[in-house]
Amino acid sequence: MSLKIKPASTCRLDQLSLGEVMLRLDPGEGRVRTARSFTAWEGGGEYNTSRGLRKCFGLKTGVCTAFVDNEVGHLVEDFIMQGGVATEYIKWREDDGIGRTVRNGLNFTERGFGIRGAVGVPDRGNTAASQLKPGDFDWEKIFGEQGVRWFHTGGIFAALSETTAALTIEAVKAANKHGTIVSYDLNYRPSLWKTIGGLKKAQEVNREIARYVDVMIGNEEDFTASLGFAVKGAEDLKHIETGAFKAMIETAVQEFPNFKVAATTLRHVHTATVNDWSAILWHEGKFYESRPYPRLEILDRVGGGDSFASGLQFGFLAQNDPQLAVDYGAAHGAFASTTPGDTSMATQKEVEKLMKGGSARVVR
Repeated sequence: MSLKIKPASTCRLDQLSLGEVMLRLDPGEGRVRTARSFTAWEGGGEYNTSRGLRKCFGLKTGVCTAFVDNEVGHLVEDFIMQGGVATEYIKWREDDGIGRTVRNGLNFTERGFGIRGAVGVPDRGNTAASQLKPGDFDWEKIFGEQGVRWFHTGGIFAALSETTAALTIEAVKAANKHGTIVSYDLNYRPSLWKTIGGLKKAQEVNREIARYVDVMIGNEEDFTASLGFAVKGAEDLKHIETGAFKAMIETAVQEFPNFKVAATTLRHVHTATVNDWSAILWHEGKFYESRPYPRLEILDRVGGGDSFASGLQFGFLAQNDPQLAVDYGAAHGAFASTTPGDTSMATQKEVEKLMKGGSARVVR
């Protein structure tokens, strides 16, 4: 039981993502509303997987996105280059001087602590990435000539505008046509969809995308909102129950038999800084579960799900093993939650140590 993945020797990239990358401004332990200084990071739900695969697991990755050609755009580009992700697919847009017609996205994000939950304040209207449209990327060259083993995108990018929705559909069709594995993180955000058609539009777009997806990532809330599925008895959507996810997947794969893998993290939030954490994966009729990480202490939860997705992708790309995929994903996501910023600071050795039950004793 495995995915039909192209050999690395025939492809320029192991993985390519499509999505917006924003400049994250982090007030650390404080609040955005009272901050006098911020730490700057880069982050984006789709891109974070590419950075994790490159920086932690050593695979060749790239990102398709767009920035305004100004100092802020090149600051984010510099972050991407530090992470080792290929920048040749970035589209640059002319700066109008004040951001009236196009700008770069910002994301003010508090980590939360204890009873104070994490807070995100995105400032991404009219960004260069949100204006990307079909025809902006030469998918035939990228997937057909250069070759990509795995393509990843998600519902956040698809929801940025009517044109990004159309571009996402164009991209997954092209990747599917050329035998590239397609993964998609549903990541339903009602605030993003409400200006371009709301829930009805979200389901219309995501159901079209789903026809070309091999690996679908999302919890039952995502499946319900994005694809229109429902599971009786799953009232508490904040606490992802294993049984509810299993029932959802069994329903989903009947309508979308092209799904080869479906996966999600399982979280129970005690406080912003203490979560129970694990993951579950479905592959060809069988469920695989990671070891649990009970009462995981969280420093910064943002990007934990993206690090799960990149670990999952590594498990398949490196070993083509579903159990290893969910194990790498859960461990990588857990480890990423212990460091600041959207992206992982883990090494592959640290992830594998955690997978095997390694302790947090000092390393000297």
